[in-house]
Amino acid sequence: MSLAAAPKAEERLSPLERLEVLCDPDSLQLLRTDVRSRRMGDRARPGDGVLAASGRVDGRPIFCFAQDASFAGGSLGEAHADSVVNVLELAGRGKLPVVGFIESAGARMQEGVSALSGYGRIFHQHVALSGVVPQISVVCGTSAGGGSYAPALTDFVVMTEKSSMFLTGPAIVQEVTGEEVDAAGLGGPRVHQRNGVCHLVAPTEVDAALLARDLLDHLPQSASQAPQRWPTVAPPDTAPDAVVQESDRSVYDVRKVASALVDGGRLLEIAPRWARNVVCALARLDGRAVGIIANQPKHLGGVLDSESATKAARFVRTCNAFGLPLVVLVDTPGFLPGTGQERGGVIRHGAKLVHAFSEASVPSVTVILRKAYGGAFIAMNSKELGADFVFAWPSAQVGVMGAKQAVGIVNRREIAGSGDPEAARDALADTYADEHLHAGAVTADGFVDEIVEPTETRTRIASALESLSTVARPQQVGGNIPL
Repeated sequence: MSLAAAPKAEERLSPLERLEVLCDPDSLQLLRTDVRSRRMGDRARPGDGVLAASGRVDGRPIFCFAQDASFAGGSLGEAHADSVVNVLELAGRGKLPVVGFIESAGARMQEGVSALSGYGRIFHQHVALSGVVPQISVVCGTSAGGGSYAPALTDFVVMTEKSSMFLTGPAIVQEVTGEEVDAAGLGGPRVHQRNGVCHLVAPTEVDAALLARDLLDHLPQSASQAPQRWPTVAPPDTAPDAVVQESDRSVYDVRKVASALVDGGRLLEIAPRWARNVVCALARLDGRAVGIIANQPKHLGGVLDSESATKAARFVRTCNAFGLPLVVLVDTPGFLPGTGQERGGVIRHGAKLVHAFSEASVPSVTVILRKAYGGAFIAMNSKELGADFVFAWPSAQVGVMGAKQAVGIVNRREIAGSGDPEAARDALADTYADEHLHAGAVTADGFVDEIVEPTETRTRIASALESLSTVARPQQVGGNIPL
């Protein structure tokens, strides 16, 4: 099937068709097509419910596999597992990406512990490849038990709108807990795109395969190779600050700022429905594949919390593993306060983000758009954590906290003793902001490298990344562990 043959988009594709949509025309080479289960007797079928293959995506070699739900529900037996493990081992030896189309009822009951052992071997191979080669899972139907754990060990999970993932199916849930729920309500994309399990949702299987191609376009063949650079494409003719209001309480969509900076204005946002107060996206800037991490004032004012810190930390680690430079856009009032966050371990989750930025060895550029207060100023890739360049827009404010909050503590007696406490607080806040928060003050102290105009931001980021393009990176240590 060629990529032009998308009229079947609304239909369910066969495993072979899924692989053909993923790979360049005439590049697909099937593997292990005659292997079969020794335990299924007369029901054994060639391939044992999975197609393994090599192919090319935009001319680049990859390995891939697709489970076949028409045989035993796509359940995993020993021979089936052998084929998946073989593909993963070959991807590791060849230092090539691997894409799996997942649709499985889980471990095959007829094969007992041999099936469970098969999942153990698959999990082990996924972990062995973690952070070494890009791994993408495309969930096309119902995937249960080990069929949901395996995708969670890969770098990116794409789900179709009609797919579902769960450790325990609806029938057992009802039997054990009495809760009545269908597959979609238990583990459909509406569930998993909001909890971080799923990174992208596609309306059809064709769209899901094309999303996998798009992800591969932004990623290298392996962690030991540089991502491919494309010719530069001009961004939209829109000023980056066109949507940013001066008041730090006004909301705007930071994706519009990012789109004005990157090639063609094109962002591939990762997990857009999870922890929406932070935006993580793949893009190209001056032809380079980059990772964008940005506070989102449109949601919760752009504060950091447990979920957003975890989301951003995982994305930073993914980008670092595969050599994608980081572009960090900062506009945050700090970490979300409250008993709920403290009880939920915001300190532990916030530490993940600090750790991820601090360990990153890829080039990184931070731009403070409007404000950066408190611990969030540090956590969002400050110079002290290792940012190579930190820029700020002229009206940006940086400090321990906002001016009104600061004078409310420092000058509380003076404010309380004034005839008009509100007016006194406003006047003191203005003075505090002028003396302590404005971009010029932090630039003079060296915490910001340079104040840049919004219209110069793209040029300065591109120049910064170019200047670091030949820096040697240390060998990657550790995998891209789920957080």
